Amino acid sequence: MRSGFDYESLGRRIRKVRKEKNLTQEKLAEACNLSTAHIGHIERGTRALSIESLIIISQVLNVSTDYLLLDISNHTDNKLSRIIDSVDNAKEDKCNILYSVIKILVENIDKL
Repeated sequence: MRSGFDYESLGRRIRKVRKEKNLTQEKLAEACNLSTAHIGHIERGTRALSIESLIIISQVLNVSTDYLLLDISNHTDNKLSRIIDSVDNAKEDKCNILYSVIKILVENIDKL
């Protein structure tokens, strides 16, 4: 595929993360509502993908689009994503308590 963007590298990063998550192309395609053939083309870099598909793939794989597009890993985002995922289904009162605890920790981190 000819363009200024390196679709092969994008595809390699998607494949790498997919395999790290122990997902088959079929499972990733199903979770993203894409065809398995399209995922295969994306991973080989022989087909471009829409922004919408990129975002869905990044969400399913739980990685940033920055990483997939440019190999930029933002560890802070990954840590925050894990925290958010762990409290995602918590009740609002528990989330408020957690927020208060985090705020106190941040304000006093230098004293620890």
